Order: sequence, then structure tokens, then C-alpha cells
Amino acid sequence: MTAAVGFADQPDLADQVLLDAYSRTVTAVAERLLRSVASLRVGSSGRPSGSGSAVVISADGLLVTSAHVVRGASKGTASFASGEEVAIEVVGTDGLSDLAVVRAAGDGYEPALLGDADALRVGQLVVAIGNPFGFAGSVSAGVVSALGRSLLASAGQSTRLVGDVIQTDAALHPGNSGGALAIGTSEVVGINTAVIGPGIGQGLGLAVPVNASTRAIIGALASGRRIRRAHLGIGGGSRPLPQAVARATGHERGIEVVSVVAGSPADRAGLRPRDVLLSIDGTPVDDVRALQRLLDEDYVGKRSSVGFVRDGRQRECEVTFTELPA
Repeated sequence: MTAAVGFADQPDLADQVLLDAYSRTVTAVAERLLRSVASLRVGSSGRPSGSGSAVVISADGLLVTSAHVVRGASKGTASFASGEEVAIEVVGTDGLSDLAVVRAAGDGYEPALLGDADALRVGQLVVAIGNPFGFAGSVSAGVVSALGRSLLASAGQSTRLVGDVIQTDAALHPGNSGGALAIGTSEVVGINTAVIGPGIGQGLGLAVPVNASTRAIIGALASGRRIRRAHLGIGGGSRPLPQAVARATGHERGIEVVSVVAGSPADRAGLRPRDVLLSIDGTPVDDVRALQRLLDEDYVGKRSSVGFVRDGRQRECEVTFTELPA
């Protein structure tokens, strides 16, 4: 009687099966999304000024890309895997989220399926599709290296931390910006935005997540609306509260104020360095990303109660938020 042979008896066979499964997943994602990722070339006054990638999000030619790819441009061209090249125009940009929407001429495009980055897990397989160095339709694969990273974005004189950024080791290079970061179901969960390191190909790339917040931004940009955000006017970071203060306030962490912008809502309300913010209208704010998520356009012009700790004592002040200049 012949004994059954399992993977444990044939490690090479087990490796081959796993490799084939991995390859099938990456191949399926590539086949599904290559038609939905374009290579962008943009310029102003007839001169080329930048290039990158973009992801089709509607059959009538709307594409999402990185704001820094189209910065300063109004028109350009998009090239697809089919070889077709069409004119594009910039519909809207939001430098403080590093997202932009462009419209390609014509229709009949194949939109990508947008997923939800909030469901990602560290170690999960991801596939990056873009056009590094102008090499159209390039595919790389890796894993989610970390979640919850922050990326500093700027627009004019305003700066903002883009929160919940995805870190991946899928190879990204200049030109990948604006391209797709997808999971095994071919759902796009991120828009590739940056390569970290003194050179290139350092094995550390970042992507702006696709989730409820960024979907709202993309929708607003697609309809031609400007993204509005409320402005408090502090600089600072998260810090744990002393045990006695934590017990008294019910908060374990807060945002320590390091600096206050002169003439800002925080300045007018009397907030000052070394204060520790706890809440806005009763909603806890234990780090800068939580504060930024809260201060959307609904807070522009709103008068709110801000809870904070000063010299170990819990206090409150009234703040009227202004609009963050874009």
C-alpha cells in the first residue's frame, strides 16, 4: 500500500503551490486594472511640466490622481494600455490631501472598483500599478508594511498631515504617483503618492487611503467644488496625560499645544503653549489626525466648546473656527 504524500514530505511542492497562488492573484489584479490605469503627462503654456499615473473612476472619463502630479497644470494627455492617447483637463485639486480629479475626452472607459482602506491589515498582499519612469502599465507587488502613517501635504502657505496613510514595500518609483494600490480582489484601496528614502527604490512607499473621507473629497472635486476645512491655528502633538489628570478628566491622551498662530481662532480664544487639548464639543481629540478629521467644512464659522488641561486643571474655552486657507 502506497502512503499518501503531503506537502510536508515535499517542501518544494508546497512552495510551488503557494507561489502559483500568489502569482495567480497578482496576475488577476493586473489583468483587471491595467485597463483602468493611465499614464499622465501635464503641462502649462504648452510646455510639459510633469508626469505620473491616474486611476479611472467613471466610464465617462473621470480619473483620480495625486495633486502634486498636476500641480500648476490645467491640461495634458492620458495614455492607456490599449495605446490610446486622449486629452485631459484638470477638474479639481486638493493639495492638502494630495488628491486631484481630471477628465479624459470621450467615454466608454473601464472604471476601477474602489475599496475601503479602513479594512486593511498589516501583512496583506497589495499590488501597485502605475507608470514609473514613463514605463506604462508597470506592476509590482508587496505587502502592507504599516498603517496609520502620516504624510505632510501643502497647498500655498497651508500645511496639513494626511492621516492613515498606507505604507507598502511594493516597489514604487517616480511616475507611480497617482497610480493604483489594490488588494487581491482588484479593489483600489490607495492612490500611490510618495517614495521615501535618499534615493529611489528604498522598499518604502506611501499611498493615500481610499476610504469614506477620501471618497468624499474625490466626489467634491469631481463636481467642481472646493474642499473647505476649519482652522484652529495650533501646532502640537499627542501626549499621555499624568495618571491623576487622566483619572480626573476621563482622558488618557490629548494634544499638547507647542505653538499658537498669532491672530488664529486658538489665539483669540486664549489657548497657549503647554495647554493640552482634550475635546471639541465633547468629542475627544487625542492626536492631530483625530483633530483634523473632525474639523471639516461643517466647523467653518462654528462656535464650539474646547476642553483642555492647563497646569493640571481641566478648563474650557469658546472657539469660533475660521476656514483654513487653501
